[in-house]
Amino acid sequence: MPGGAKGPGIFFIVPCIDTYRKVDLRVLSFEVPPQEILSKDSVTVAVDAVVYFRISNATISVTNVEDAARSTKLLAQTTLRNILGTKTLAEMLSDREAISHQMQNTLDEATEPWGVKVERVEVKDVRLPVQLQRAMAAEAEAAREARAKVIVAEGEQKASRALKEAAEVIAESPSALQLRYLQTLNSIS
Repeated sequence: MPGGAKGPGIFFIVPCIDTYRKVDLRVLSFEVPPQEILSKDSVTVAVDAVVYFRISNATISVTNVEDAARSTKLLAQTTLRNILGTKTLAEMLSDREAISHQMQNTLDEATEPWGVKVERVEVKDVRLPVQLQRAMAAEAEAAREARAKVIVAEGEQKASRALKEAAEVIAESPSALQLRYLQTLNSIS
């Protein structure tokens, strides 16, 4: 259209001369399909995310990039892989908010020349391989068993101290040994 982009309203368009394109300025969203990512600690995980964006400048969006939504989606996939490739599995699981914020800033910076504003990025799911899930469960079980053994050992240590103290008392008083002997006979019968 002559004169550039127009806002809402009624406009006169000459069909053979003028062309127009409608651009949705509302916030749009798309899901980043699950990406197989090798983490910094060499663990393969599948991660997916959701990106919320809007066209901030329709003129720039139409003139600088062929399909802003598709380009943003492809950029989101590669950005997700690049950012998560620098993180360990523990960081991926615990720092989702920081990862989302970093990804949003990176995407927003890259899509600004396209007239696109990335409003929000959410990491939806971090899926671990089944073998790794089993290994982590076995590790947690081993840690619980180790704690239980420590508690049992502490109990035995306290019991042996009590027995030692009792032996010292009995050694000091022979009548205490005789009383204990009679008490044992009484409990047996």
